[in-house]
Amino acid sequence: MLVSKLTTLLSNKLAFNQAQQIHAHILINNLHHLEPLLVRQILVSACNYSRTISQYVQQILHHSRNPDDTFSWACTIRFFSQHAQFKEALALYVRMHSLGLCPSTFAVSSALKASARIVYRIGGVSIHAQVFKYGFCSGVYVETALVDLYSKLGDMVNARKVFDEMGERNVVSWNSILSGYLKSGDLVVAKRVFDEIPRKDVISWNSMVSGYASAGDMEMACCLFQQMPERNSASWNAMIGGYVDSGRIELARSYFDAMPQRNNVSWITMISGYSKCGDVESAHKLFDQMDYKDLLSFNAIIACYAQNSRPKEALHLFNKMLESYVNIEPDKMTLASVISACSQLGDLRFGYWIESYMNELKIEMDDHLATALIDLYVKCGSIDKAYELFRCLKRKDLVAYTAMILGCGINGRAVDAIKLFEEMLDAQICPNLVTFTGLLTAYNHAGLVEEGYQCFNSMKERGFMPSADHYGIMVNLLGRAGRLEEAHELIKSMPMQPHAGVWGALLLACNLHNNVELGEIAAHHCFEVEPDTTGYCSLLANIYASVERWDDAKRLRKATKEMGLSKIPGCSWMESSIPT
Repeated sequence: MLVSKLTTLLSNKLAFNQAQQIHAHILINNLHHLEPLLVRQILVSACNYSRTISQYVQQILHHSRNPDDTFSWACTIRFFSQHAQFKEALALYVRMHSLGLCPSTFAVSSALKASARIVYRIGGVSIHAQVFKYGFCSGVYVETALVDLYSKLGDMVNARKVFDEMGERNVVSWNSILSGYLKSGDLVVAKRVFDEIPRKDVISWNSMVSGYASAGDMEMACCLFQQMPERNSASWNAMIGGYVDSGRIELARSYFDAMPQRNNVSWITMISGYSKCGDVESAHKLFDQMDYKDLLSFNAIIACYAQNSRPKEALHLFNKMLESYVNIEPDKMTLASVISACSQLGDLRFGYWIESYMNELKIEMDDHLATALIDLYVKCGSIDKAYELFRCLKRKDLVAYTAMILGCGINGRAVDAIKLFEEMLDAQICPNLVTFTGLLTAYNHAGLVEEGYQCFNSMKERGFMPSADHYGIMVNLLGRAGRLEEAHELIKSMPMQPHAGVWGALLLACNLHNNVELGEIAAHHCFEVEPDTTGYCSLLANIYASVERWDDAKRLRKATKEMGLSKIPGCSWMESSIPT
């Protein structure tokens, strides 16, 4: 009677507390043969992944009195794999194997899927060997999982070998091999495979449209899109994303407006597109129109403001996100954008706040977040704190090295900047233009003219075209060393139009060394580029005063006062911007 009642209960959807009550009856009455049904029903009833459910089910497995219960293990491995808990799925598969249990095709295909998603070659190849051992070579699900594994590993030779040996193929098998060729960038073979698919589904069409869009061939993407027998949101999003990536924001918007039904990916893709082309107002307008704003949409708009040099607005949105009526918990992407915004504002307090906030939320410090904090600390002059984070990085990349070199350069730690640059080259990491800005700034602070020249020339040797800013640093370096004529000649040799910063650097040097002739030339160009800035007039007046040309100095100061020009105002970050 009890067995019949429990079996009936185990055929219906269960709440977690109901499952625990049923489990208690199973244990008390030694009905252990019902445990596989219990495990299956717990997992089927769970809409989302839950650590509580995960731990409970694993306890059942590890204390099971059914030594041959491979069914429960397979259900659990499959559950983990379906809910993106790929490492847990593989760990459970290994545990099952170590107990001497023979896995089912479901367990094997789920473990292969997990290996594919985390690009775990050793694990995937090992499971492939077990496929032969257990005789699963002719199972369409296992073979399809193998094709998917090798495709995601980028090993199209083995993917094709498995695919060609398949006795039976379904549309998932075809889509897996198609996806592999698209991922490897082989559009010609991908199109051939696409044409051979006997019964294409919407995923087949979406894959090809996305493939052409990713390659920048929007004409072919559009042509296929028009031919599609049916479309879903992913089809439209592929077109919108393609036009965004190719910089054709108006066409992207036309597809967005024509969509029969938008999802959050559509909105976020358009917001990111407007962000890329600097149209912050249009991005925010779309954000305001969203009915449901989730974490990803907040991340997109906060990143938009941070990337477009509007840090205060980024922080305002972050504060709004934390308010009780919104109450969305930030993730690593949110914090990286917020740290970037704070770097632009240069307030050190936020670095300490963000670290304590991460500890409170138990957000692990990864290299991406650490690098963002390094950038914040170096810009605020806290080099030792930046070094502390830099040394803890698991993988020091170009961005991390560049942030440290730039920080050391700005803060007058020339020896450290040079040492870091050499260490970076030893690690086979190629510098970029920003790296050279940091290094040249370091040489400038240290007054190392010849070393600066050598660095400047090495940029060209490495195939980089120095920007106007790089020329400006060199002019400053030469000027401070009193080599004014040389600095002037360097400006005249520039392949681009010198901006006010370049001529301003020469004017500052002329003021330092009381050189009237070159000072007048530099000031003339500064007036042309930025006629509303009084600083140049003041510097030239100082130069005249230094050689006792009082009338000229007086004339300039009087003219400045009569014109009513004002200096460029500074800006500060209000204390209220710090989240509380």
